[in-house]
Amino acid sequence: MDHQYIERVVDLLDPNLNCIHNLSVAEARTRVLSGKPEAVREIDGSFALLARDGKTVRLARSLDRPMRYFLAKRAEGPALIVADRIDAIYAQLQREGLEKQFHPSYTRMVPAHYVIELQLIGCPDPDPTYTRFFTPRRDSLPTDLDEIGRRYIGALADEIAKWLRAIPEREPVGVCFSGGIDSGAVFVTTYHVMRQLGLNPSRLKAFTLDFGDGPDVQQARRFLDQLGLGLFLEPIEADLASLDVAETIRVVEDYKPLDIESASMALTLCRGIRARYPEWRHLIDGDGGDENLKDYPIEENPELTIRSVVSNQMLYQEGWGVGRIKHSLTYSGGLSRSYTRTYAPAKHFGFEGFSPFTRPNVIEVAEGIPFTELSGMDVEKLYALKGDIVARGVKAITGMDMPIFPKRRFQHGALPKTRLRAHLPEAETGYRAQFLSLYS
Repeated sequence: MDHQYIERVVDLLDPNLNCIHNLSVAEARTRVLSGKPEAVREIDGSFALLARDGKTVRLARSLDRPMRYFLAKRAEGPALIVADRIDAIYAQLQREGLEKQFHPSYTRMVPAHYVIELQLIGCPDPDPTYTRFFTPRRDSLPTDLDEIGRRYIGALADEIAKWLRAIPEREPVGVCFSGGIDSGAVFVTTYHVMRQLGLNPSRLKAFTLDFGDGPDVQQARRFLDQLGLGLFLEPIEADLASLDVAETIRVVEDYKPLDIESASMALTLCRGIRARYPEWRHLIDGDGGDENLKDYPIEENPELTIRSVVSNQMLYQEGWGVGRIKHSLTYSGGLSRSYTRTYAPAKHFGFEGFSPFTRPNVIEVAEGIPFTELSGMDVEKLYALKGDIVARGVKAITGMDMPIFPKRRFQHGALPKTRLRAHLPEAETGYRAQFLSLYS
């Protein structure tokens, strides 16, 4: 008599974290189960969903929701464990007495914008299949920067409006704010949309991390003062002694230096807001804006050229892509991987975060920009496009002339680079060892 495998699925995802605007969670899950990319693309909002039909399991997530899985072996059949965190998977294996099978590198991250299909049929396990559900058309927009800006910030405003409508009317809204292009666009557009919807803008605050000598506080103040909105600024003072690399690595479950630096700032900011406002829930930020408009210093990454940046679809959002040699099964790639720098600190301190630049409708506009033609394959022209497009778009949608300041990473605005390096060394091998030590 043949042995009959009995598969088991443990879904540790919190269904309350799904924020879907046009469907119930059950309806969205049915769409994921169908495996039809066009049906999943129509799910509007933030989600991480598991759907099962017998031995077939399908998983899908939005860019802003980490989703991981681990397939354990049991005598009676495979056990699939799905969660947003690696340590949650490990804890479940411990509860079931299966922890000896675990290593963090054996966990898998569901890449954003794909439906993953797994067949729970025993040993050996077949490879998952990947079906892309979001494929924006590239170079679809005209070269008119006014039109590009209007569409881009218009899409941003639409996403912010959906989010605000889902929040109880008396709940306050905090913007993680540096006065840079992305957080600036988010703040100005949120302020504009709140007024359009008849919501009280006094609910709004611009939270800026302040270690005492970082440039962001002055920049944030100049930004808001120029718009006559200085009363919304609220610096969150912090002590450098509060920076704890071990804590950051434990919370974000990663070891990439730039992401550890950024997440350390996010943790410090969230800790400060939580200490001041114990009941605050909703935060909005500009994460994803750099990725959309391809505004990272190419010269800092020896793997990149301007041609690779403008020619590869969603390179900064997804990395080199599923099925490529450089695609990490454990960590996915691009912002699909590194969004934990934003998601995990907010969740750790009990906030519900939102990054409107990660929404497909906004990314779709960005991918339609003819970057090759507009930049002429000149790096400096490429960098200049972002501020020009966003400023034009903010003017078109809100009527406000938004100040544009030079690009600066979150961590470099919170405190000078020299002081940052003294507290957060630039050493991926050390960070990786610290992360692995959590499970040794």
